[in-house]
Amino acid sequence: MSQSAAGAFGAAKSTKRTRVRFVILALLAIGTLINYLDRTVLGIAAPVMTKELGIDAAIMGLVFSAFSWTYAVAQIPGGVFLDRFGSKLTYFLALTFWSLFTLLQGLAVGVKSLLLFRFCLGVSEAPCFPTNSRVVSTWFPQHERARATGIYTVGEYLGLACFAPALFWLMGNFGWRTLFVVVGLVGIGFGIVWWMMYREPDQSKSVNQAELDYIAAGGGLEKRSEKATPFSWSNVGKLMSVRQIWGAAIGQFAGNTTLVFFLTWFPTYLATERHMGWLKVGFFSIMPFLAAAVGVMFGGWISDWLLKRTGSASLARKAPIIFGLLAASTIIGANYASSDAVVIAILSFAFFGQGMVGLGWTLISDVAPKNLMGLTGGIFNTCSNLAGIVTPLVIGFIISATGSFFYALAYIAAAALLGVISYVFVVGEVKRVEID
Repeated sequence: MSQSAAGAFGAAKSTKRTRVRFVILALLAIGTLINYLDRTVLGIAAPVMTKELGIDAAIMGLVFSAFSWTYAVAQIPGGVFLDRFGSKLTYFLALTFWSLFTLLQGLAVGVKSLLLFRFCLGVSEAPCFPTNSRVVSTWFPQHERARATGIYTVGEYLGLACFAPALFWLMGNFGWRTLFVVVGLVGIGFGIVWWMMYREPDQSKSVNQAELDYIAAGGGLEKRSEKATPFSWSNVGKLMSVRQIWGAAIGQFAGNTTLVFFLTWFPTYLATERHMGWLKVGFFSIMPFLAAAVGVMFGGWISDWLLKRTGSASLARKAPIIFGLLAASTIIGANYASSDAVVIAILSFAFFGQGMVGLGWTLISDVAPKNLMGLTGGIFNTCSNLAGIVTPLVIGFIISATGSFFYALAYIAAAALLGVISYVFVVGEVKRVEID
């Protein structure tokens, strides 16, 4: 930290700061929770839906994958939109439309309509995480960003852990279509809340100067340029040539492979491979998601602690992610366990590790060029979310061909090890990238 920054930091400490940034963080956490409920409620409905609509495992893999096709393709346009119009409008439109298309899935009458709504859901959700990353980079000093990222990311897992039993109950009593309608309506309502409450730091009437100085001293308060950086494929090429960005994208792809399994095929795995009843599935499905939530929070805490103790962003950001990917690779052990309790313990530890990999978004906020944060986030999310396209298809074809999840879990473990290799040998030093 420079002398001037240290002086500003000290001055900010002498005045009692407001804590508006944590209100903003709460909005991100709720929005992310709804985001993942909307994209994964299909996984809960799948075992019943497939029977009613006559969908086999390979086609269901295609339906699971469809979301990520448009989600990946829309990342760069979503990042450009974010750079042009800012966080408030981008997130409001994304949240409202993805919730609407979630609701419409409850009206699907076959594979074609279901695919259409999943395609639209993917486009609508594309700007979510680039916006999250921008908001954290704007509202938080660097030494708080990993924990802030962990807090909003934990919404992905806690929401599913807390609401899964209720969703299984809702489906059992009112049918699978009710799930989509209820979750969609909740999201549309929260979109209105976001529009009413979110402000940029320089526009907020609640934040005081002491908090603004504190954020600025840590490298926050980067304002969106009034003259937006125009999109160009040249900038895309320059960003893709940066080893920190494409190396981290490979690592995130690896971590997302584990995540996508739990968000799509996991309930089916418990019901068909482990032969659990619905009540047992609803109970056991909580454990891995709670473990992943702990992993997210632990990863953020240990990363910020390492940054304070060592001053090395490279060590602080990379070490927890590498450990998390190694933990995710242990999922293959479930193939050799006969006890349901042991299987859930193995899956929970693997998902705990995947939770730590969410720290990749903090790394990207640390290295992205300040005038291209939306585009950088879009590129990163495009590459990392190719896992959402590949994983459901691979698992669906494996199940169709073998009638078992054995090789599916082996594939997930291999992908996690690929991520370890990328972070060890490719990513390199974690530092802000400058692009002309």
